[in-house]
Amino acid sequence: MCNRGYHVVAVITKYMVLGKGQSVSRTMVGIAGDCYSGEMNSHGEQNQETVIESETRSLHAPEFEQDKDQVEAGQVAVWPVRRRVRLPVVLFLVTCLSTFWAGACRFAPDHYLFFSDSSMREVLLVGWAGGLVYMLAVIAILLSHEMGHFLATIYYRIPASYPIFLPFPISPIGTMGAVIGMDGKQADRKEIFDIGIAGPLAGLVIAIPLLCIGIQQLDLTTPASGPWALEMPLLIQQLLSFLEPAGFNGEKTISFGQLNPLFMAGWVGLLITGLNMLPVSQLDGGHVLYTLAGRWGRWISRGFMVAAIAYVVFAENYKLIIMLALVLLLGTDHPPTRDDSVKLGWFRTVLGLACLLIPIYCLAPEIIIFRD
Repeated sequence: MCNRGYHVVAVITKYMVLGKGQSVSRTMVGIAGDCYSGEMNSHGEQNQETVIESETRSLHAPEFEQDKDQVEAGQVAVWPVRRRVRLPVVLFLVTCLSTFWAGACRFAPDHYLFFSDSSMREVLLVGWAGGLVYMLAVIAILLSHEMGHFLATIYYRIPASYPIFLPFPISPIGTMGAVIGMDGKQADRKEIFDIGIAGPLAGLVIAIPLLCIGIQQLDLTTPASGPWALEMPLLIQQLLSFLEPAGFNGEKTISFGQLNPLFMAGWVGLLITGLNMLPVSQLDGGHVLYTLAGRWGRWISRGFMVAAIAYVVFAENYKLIIMLALVLLLGTDHPPTRDDSVKLGWFRTVLGLACLLIPIYCLAPEIIIFRD
């Protein structure tokens, strides 16, 4: 998620410490924004320590105007950036536990927590191996996605936080993805494109092979059990038709009882990649859209959100309301880069247009289906 944002609710605090010829300003935006800091230098006279904005939110609040003006006046962050470690490490470990628990529960942690008579010890004794495989696969996909962004920020010397993993212990997948905080104002058009697109591509490089292995391990001759099922996005439907696992007869849904850890991890990887590539605000897809369409991109984002709301209402697909609300919290407009006049070139343009199709292939309309 430079992803990223269905992820973070911003909390903004600003401190001013005044001294002779010196001021210190700190901005904390959401979770990721509190995880790194960099010094600002203005003609050798003033030093500022800034915890840079989360890339999931633009600087619209009045409190940021001074920092924005300073950046535009030519102040740049001194490299290397001092990054905080404790919170990323803690959330990473908690996400490992939450994904392990989801896998051990066969992707029904809420059932075992609230409705089952089985103890946690009994669940873990039976499902620990599946939980471990699922945890390792999901963490590999999320880490590759975020490291794609992170390494790109290092290459371009853009201040950024370490990846922040977001656990969700009671959900079937055990996580809400991951984010990094980034000072997007210091990146130009081409750099924002590269940083934004690096994450989804890196994540897919891991997710698709794991998904293919999981498809080969599927046994759809096993009777469907339980009321919940996954709807298959277009890419998985094509892979199922090509690989033809045991018992496959063209199904577009698979019961939770028929899943295996690697298949579920690959499905989660496509879900998170598809969501991040939605052409909205400062999601990965928003970065790509802005670099391709410039200020016209905001109208495309607004049109997309109107269409999404209309779909939820008229299709009565209310399971997507929370997801839609989180996206709306980001807003639809992408802030300008340091230099919007930089040319992308034909290769990046073609690649960007192709990657904007990722949500079509990676997201299913219903995602999770309840069958009576």
